[in-house]
Formats: sequence, C-alpha cells, structure tokens
Amino acid sequence: MDRRSPAAVLLRFAIRKGKQQDPSLDTSSLSSSFQATGEVLTQGKHRYYSLEGPDVAGVLEGLSVLAGGACDRFVPRTPSRLRAARTCYDHMAGTVGVSLHDRFQDLGWLSAAYDLTPDGTRAFEGLGIDLEATRTLRRRFACACLDWSERRPHVGGALGAAVLKAALKRKWVTQDLDSRALDITKHGRSQMSAMLGLRLESCSEPTSNLVNCSG
Repeated sequence: MDRRSPAAVLLRFAIRKGKQQDPSLDTSSLSSSFQATGEVLTQGKHRYYSLEGPDVAGVLEGLSVLAGGACDRFVPRTPSRLRAARTCYDHMAGTVGVSLHDRFQDLGWLSAAYDLTPDGTRAFEGLGIDLEATRTLRRRFACACLDWSERRPHVGGALGAAVLKAALKRKWVTQDLDSRALDITKHGRSQMSAMLGLRLESCSEPTSNLVNCSG
C-alpha cells in the first residue's frame, strides 16, 4: 500500500464498522489519533495521510477487506473537453497533463522524487525552459498535483508552469478565453508524438482514446 494513499477512506470504513458493532462506541479520538501517526497533505478539498509505516498500511488493508472490499471504480463526470486538457492554476491538467507527467517519468526525465535527471535537464532545456530561472522562483520546483478528473497526478510547481508556457509558446496548445480548457493543436500532436512518444488524437474524440504512449 502506497504511503501517500488516501487512507482517510479506509478510516471511515473502520469507524462505520465499529459503530455497526457497537453504536455506543466513541470514535471521536480515533480520527485524531490516526492523524497523529503521519503527515497530512491537503490539496484543495482533498486530504491525504502519510502512513507511519508498513504495519499501519497492513492494518488498513485488512480493514478495507472487512468493510466490503474495494471501492467502486472512479468514473469522472467532467465534461469531455475539460477532461482532455485544461489549466490547473498555471500548469497543465486533464488527460494530457497526466499523460505528460507519466511520460516524463517513463523517459527518465523526472525522478519519483520530482528531481530532474541529467537527461531531463537536457530535454527540458531543449524545450526552451530556463531551468536556472525556474529554480529561483519562490515556490516548489516540481511536485505531484492530484488531477481532479483523472485522480492521478500531473506535474505542478514551477516546472509544471514552465511546461505550460513552453507548450503555449510553441503553439502545441491554445487556451480558451472563456474557460480553463486547452485545445491541442495539430502541430502540438505532431511534436508531442515525435519528441515524447505521445500519440494524441483529436480532442473531439472520446477521452479514453485521447492518449496513447508508444513503448
């Protein structure tokens, strides 16, 4: 179980089951004591808990089985155009943003700790990103930002903002004046396929068919 998993869901399962077994059970201290076992990451309206260790993870996995198994598969209700590509503050989100995040890591440009590798440094500089200036900004250089439609991370922080600026400057994407939606241009699809191995279909296609990564 990942140490950054949304364990609060499992905690609610445990509280619910405990109440079913004993309605008089006082569970008020359970949540607070659980929070004390690890760090809390707040991202928008979502809250994620860092587990203290593998023993805690094992207990929570067991509780999830008792609570009725896995949750239903997440099905986003985001409009197709916004889900395909949009801005999240000043960086890229949606299916394309998440796919870029995964591709940067698959290509070995960005480590699991969101540090640039030597290959990544050369690659991002090749996109016209001034990494030295980007690192001097008073914000995190790069981080995982949970995508609210995909429930997976896209690249946030100063690097994420720089990637969006580069994509706009290179006319890989155009920004909607009336919404946060981004349109992937024909040129952008061609360039992302050639440079990153991302094959992007037209944004008018179903979102599930929008992104394909070459091996």
